[in-house]
Amino acid sequence: MLKQSRGGVRRPLHTSFVGGDAGPWAVDRIDPVTGPSLPHAPHVTVIESARAPRVGKPAWVLRGVAGHERYTTPEEHEALARRQEALGRAAATRAALIPIRKSEKWWQLSQDERRAIFEERSYHIAIGIEYLPVVARRLHHGRDLGEPFDFLTWFEFAPQHTSAFEQLVGRLRATEEWSYIVREIDIRLSKAA
Repeated sequence: MLKQSRGGVRRPLHTSFVGGDAGPWAVDRIDPVTGPSLPHAPHVTVIESARAPRVGKPAWVLRGVAGHERYTTPEEHEALARRQEALGRAAATRAALIPIRKSEKWWQLSQDERRAIFEERSYHIAIGIEYLPVVARRLHHGRDLGEPFDFLTWFEFAPQHTSAFEQLVGRLRATEEWSYIVREIDIRLSKAA
């Protein structure tokens, strides 16, 4: 996602996910899927700003940039845009923050090889489209910022769509693409309607 600036130029959306003692999202659980976990934090705040967040003493801060989609074709981008709902819907009182780091073997592949694994063999986009619009999502890139996670995936959904979200995550984790993941944490959150 790109944010409109004053001069009409679109710029990447910098986002910080802050795990701490206060925030609108209550942490229901933090599960390490692959590799070490993060320290427990009772709440998460999502801050959309390029500036470093000012939030007391957080347990952790994860940063990423939502920008241009790197592996989608124009047709896939259009299909996603047609079905995607906005984040922040009142009914979407459940969320998942899933930080992911891929192996160096993944990053040593060419862009075309990564694309082939990502979509032509793992069907990442095709699977994701099946769960739109009930699951809204945004991908944040952290690798270029020198962050510990390459991607921060943020999902929002209504409580009645929790099983659909579980299916989505389960199907993605069963793909060839997931064999390149060396660290993944599944953080589930909820907030009052």
